[in-house]
Amino acid sequence: MAERSFAEEVKKLTLPAGEVFSGEGILAVTKALLESGVAYVAGYQGAPISHLMDVLADAQPILDQYGIRFENSASEATAAATLAASVNYPLRGAVTFKATVGTNVASDALSNLASGGVMGGALIIVGEDYGEGSSIMQERSHAFAMKSQMWLLDPRLNLPSIVQAVKDGFELSEASNTPVMLQMRIRSCHVHGQFVTSANRAPTFTVQDALENPQRDINRIVLPPASFLHEKEKVNQRWPAALRFIRERGLNEFFAEDSADVGIALQGGNYNTLIRALNQLGLADVFGNSRIPLYVMNVAYPLVDDELIRFCANKRAVLVLEEGQPNFVEQNIATILRHNGLDCALHGKDLLPLAGDYNTATVLSGVRAFLERYGILAPQPGAATGQLRIPLANVVPDVINAAAEPALDTAVHARPPGFCTGCPERPIFTAMKLVERELGPHHISADIGCHLFSILPPFNLGNTTMGYGLGGAGSAALNTRHGKRAIAVMGDGGFWHNGLTSGIANSVFNQSNNLTIVVDNSYTSATGGQDIMSSTAKNATRSTGHDIEQAVKGVGVKWVKTIRRTYDLNAMTTTLREALTTDTPGPKVLIAQSECMLNRQRREKQTTRKALEKGQRVVRERFGVDPDTCTGDHSCIRLSGCPSLSIKPNPDALRTDPVATVINTCVGCGLCGEVSHAAVLCPSFYRARIVTHPGRGERLLEALRRPLINWLQRRDARRIARDSF
Repeated sequence: MAERSFAEEVKKLTLPAGEVFSGEGILAVTKALLESGVAYVAGYQGAPISHLMDVLADAQPILDQYGIRFENSASEATAAATLAASVNYPLRGAVTFKATVGTNVASDALSNLASGGVMGGALIIVGEDYGEGSSIMQERSHAFAMKSQMWLLDPRLNLPSIVQAVKDGFELSEASNTPVMLQMRIRSCHVHGQFVTSANRAPTFTVQDALENPQRDINRIVLPPASFLHEKEKVNQRWPAALRFIRERGLNEFFAEDSADVGIALQGGNYNTLIRALNQLGLADVFGNSRIPLYVMNVAYPLVDDELIRFCANKRAVLVLEEGQPNFVEQNIATILRHNGLDCALHGKDLLPLAGDYNTATVLSGVRAFLERYGILAPQPGAATGQLRIPLANVVPDVINAAAEPALDTAVHARPPGFCTGCPERPIFTAMKLVERELGPHHISADIGCHLFSILPPFNLGNTTMGYGLGGAGSAALNTRHGKRAIAVMGDGGFWHNGLTSGIANSVFNQSNNLTIVVDNSYTSATGGQDIMSSTAKNATRSTGHDIEQAVKGVGVKWVKTIRRTYDLNAMTTTLREALTTDTPGPKVLIAQSECMLNRQRREKQTTRKALEKGQRVVRERFGVDPDTCTGDHSCIRLSGCPSLSIKPNPDALRTDPVATVINTCVGCGLCGEVSHAAVLCPSFYRARIVTHPGRGERLLEALRRPLINWLQRRDARRIARDSF
């Protein structure tokens, strides 16, 4: 059950030629694949590309109509290896995953693919997760493209350019017998726009054709002596073929080429930001018409020497706009200019930040400094933008040097990310904190997924994280036969991704004594709730319901326990304590199961809404805090951290400490009450049942209860008033 359904949007994928397609970048990529005659698609979900996998899953009937094979791959390596189908056959194939972590996982397959080369068009659509909104280490795909000699496309951020890049990517791959990477930045994945459609077309050569006519070329297999010839083939044949295709098709673009004697060279993905900055300076309009020469490299790698020479030949200076370090593009351009003896000053990281996301304000500052240095903008004391030597009207105020707003940390409280309301993973880490009181702190090897939030307050658990499914491997060295045990944590998604082999099986083989906790919430929840092998939901196109405990036992684990309901804090605490103290040799595995609350709520809210519309009886559970009983200790909050737990002023005028309260977002998971009892706190929590459309008997019972309760309340109020005098 993915985060959202694209069932309605995928209907646009059937639009015939000549229609106007309106939608999101992800959906446009899928339409472009259909228009390109793709034969197979595979991938692994991960921001910002998760929605592409969701769209493809929802579009399964349309893919079947054209005979397109689609797979939810077990990992990025699985997806990349799928492109082997294009090595010997003229099959167009595409795979997708998150960069750079996904590219790292897929590196072995991609390196072999790039070495031997391909016959059919092979397109790797990478979700470039770089910048301030990223969830991973800050690296780029560019280095991998250069290292393995694969071509990297980075189109301008509009739907026509993105769709054309998909089509050009397949043709470039076929023209140069090289896999092509299409970089989909966060903004390009979610940009909305329009483009004119072409007709969908079935693959000219199908998977069935390949199976019925098997082909084999030993020179395409990475095995000596062929492997030693592949590198020469890359440089002497594939690279020139790629450059020829890029030039002839005009994949890179020139704008306002001769309008000034300075210029800006940039990757396509930075085009929108630059135009906005130039617009702020009055040097471009909102339609992208620039008064500064621009060379837009929609092909980020390889660079085309003669195009750069053409752009720089009549320029005093060129600014290279390139995010991140190392500055591959700037260094490459500098080499090209030097080898060709061009006397053109080159700027880049000397005027722009060495690292980080280039937003409009950042680009505006660097571009202004560049233009002022070469007299295009003449700075004036006290002027907002300086006087333009190129006359343009309607120059907007300077947003960089405007009065600074108050720092956010002075006006907004720190709010670290945390688990959702009712998350079944919260009681796991509550239990770990409770056991920590008895047994002391343990080294905890964390993993990628929602459970990584446990490293932040209020739990503050976790020492390292090494990658998806690598929680167990991250604790491998910290292993002794006696004494304390390291604890490794991984999710069910990471378990099936590679944790079963790199973590569990490795622990069995090396006779580890550590504990691995597998958080089983039935989905790859952190990437949007996609189904996996152990999902309990029925999936018409995938095989689900495979038990993690059986898989763990299958690789030789002897001590394995499964908690079927993580909200049972007593069971969680008892089992965790046993796992850390048992004398049973070998690795210990604790599987903690409960469905992701977000997915559960998505399903139950629909059911509840339909029931309410039909006037059927609906019961919801809520928890609350009795303010008269609450001591104001707030240990319930420190051991839970649930967003629905808050504080409010104490109703007792003689007590100044605020009391705990449960706000309306409560989903009735019951953990706060469990925490109160498990931590030996107070009995202030109560459970209430909210009944909508009650039956006749319930109405009668309520009619009897209410007067009695009101009488008791009035009696207590009179007693309190009497005792206060």
